[in-house]
Amino acid sequence: MTQAPTSTLVDTYGRVHRDLRVSLTDRCSLRCTYCMPADFADWLPSAELLTTDELMTVLATAIDEGIDEVRLTGGEPLLRPDVVDVVERIHQLPRPPRTSITTNALRLAGLAGPLRDAGLERVNVSLDTLDRDRFKQMTHRDRFDDVLAGLAAARVAGLAPIKINAVLMPGINDDEAASMLQRALDEGWRLRFIEQMPLDAGGIWHRDKMVTAEQILEKLSAAFDLSPVPVRGSAPAEEFFVNGGPETVGIIASVTRPFCGNCDRVRLTADGQLRNCLFAREESDLRSVLRDETLSDAEVAAEIRRRLHASLAAKQPGHGINDPSFIQPQRPMSAIGG
Repeated sequence: MTQAPTSTLVDTYGRVHRDLRVSLTDRCSLRCTYCMPADFADWLPSAELLTTDELMTVLATAIDEGIDEVRLTGGEPLLRPDVVDVVERIHQLPRPPRTSITTNALRLAGLAGPLRDAGLERVNVSLDTLDRDRFKQMTHRDRFDDVLAGLAAARVAGLAPIKINAVLMPGINDDEAASMLQRALDEGWRLRFIEQMPLDAGGIWHRDKMVTAEQILEKLSAAFDLSPVPVRGSAPAEEFFVNGGPETVGIIASVTRPFCGNCDRVRLTADGQLRNCLFAREESDLRSVLRDETLSDAEVAAEIRRRLHASLAAKQPGHGINDPSFIQPQRPMSAIGG
């Protein structure tokens, strides 16, 4: 892999951006209660989604500016019919970035091998419970075995490390913290607990009804000896050695322990909108630039570059969740892309 250039994507607070989160679709095959209602169907029109050619134009420009890591997200990215082709084309770029994917793993059993062959390096799998009945309750789909099959296929394919993202909900699965960590240790997964965030389509999020990082640590510490990993960098997860290490467990505490000061991420939605923060209420429209037939290829790239820098120039020092004036973004997580 050719060495990426020094990133020019620096905001007014000195944060250097190298990580681009790219949503491939807003559609999802599960209905996780903390993300969307069971009957949610307010999907983006297909014509508004970026084509693969358009996506590659954005990625090539972003990489020229210093992006060196791409995470493919959704919705559920494996629902995109040409997801393997997307990964392959990213890998064929002159300076291919490190590429990973966040998935619910329902289609991973059949796609893990082709994705690895196309250039994918690792997967993050969303899994909130180890109980089949609870899985059905939380996702409104009886697909627990498909997730386990996907995880097994990822291991065989060599997608490593396999990271597990888990959201604990009070009175539903918050009693599984220790058992999930033990299963992760047994399987060689890297477990990350994520505080529930105000990004759900159903509007059910309430601060006093979320499981906090402190509560997660208390539950884990009752069964394991945890010690902080000294160096965090720009990673969203605060990591802890388990029983002296080298295994770790992470907690992404966006609400109670914000890490905005070290944020190096920028996001592209499936319909071509650039977002400088997961909780931003403003977006920069790249799709209109990509589809402007009056512009040459060079002019399109130049305008995308300009909008990238303008978006970062407007990035706030923090997400503002803990500010009394905070207003939840209009888009839910499924439409933004994690």
